[in-house]
Amino acid sequence: MAINRLDDGEKEALYVSLVPLRLRQLAGLAADGLHNAAGERLTRIIAPSGLAFLRIEVRARPDDADTVFFLELADTQYLQMELSFCIICDPAAPRYDVDVDENGRRNWFASRGRNLPEELRAMQDGLFPNQTRHGLRLFVEFFPLLERFTDALGMEMIVAEPLSYDNAIRYERYGFDYLRGKRLMMEIDREFLPGGRYHTRLDGSTPFRMPGQERTVRGRSWAIHDGVLDEPWDEVQIYKMIGVHAGIDTFPVREQETR
Repeated sequence: MAINRLDDGEKEALYVSLVPLRLRQLAGLAADGLHNAAGERLTRIIAPSGLAFLRIEVRARPDDADTVFFLELADTQYLQMELSFCIICDPAAPRYDVDVDENGRRNWFASRGRNLPEELRAMQDGLFPNQTRHGLRLFVEFFPLLERFTDALGMEMIVAEPLSYDNAIRYERYGFDYLRGKRLMMEIDREFLPGGRYHTRLDGSTPFRMPGQERTVRGRSWAIHDGVLDEPWDEVQIYKMIGVHAGIDTFPVREQETR
């Protein structure tokens, strides 16, 4: 990113604009978006000069291990904005250790082992796979900031790789279409219908495969996380043209989540 070549003060002022105003207020950030009223630094910006990479971390307290807001962006070789990660958590909500295995080792989104007791607790509390805490429902405020930021840099497209089924469905609501994975998403919807092979696998054999889960995004996502598909959830790629809503909905008949 060209912004990374600026001095620290200039690029921090620009990058802080990606932090939603309501999140700044909830975190008690001052006008600069970096410190609280006591002068403690709550926002960390990693944007090395010469690299097309940005990470923003906002914490409720300076010494917290977990972030309230975590964002990673990168420029692609095709002059697109890559939305690598965006996590917005409620620091006051209970934490579930789904990000480590049962021996406490980092599991990299369950790719290196799962923590089944914690996953079950998280699911029962209404979380989606890989969520450690409930969110603050602020992505709806963040995404327009990202679109404006991307547009101001002269880019026409945002690309991303959703890490789970529910992420893909969520991105659809914001106007994303598929570079890869649309066939898989359509197949998932079809095979979760009565008589489909994924529907028949919701047999109660694990707590993550209970009958009825096919009716909600959360239920399907946990079953997929539990390995119900014929193939791993992988290589789904999506894109959003700035100012354009693609109108994609690969799960048109679904029950709304209760929380």
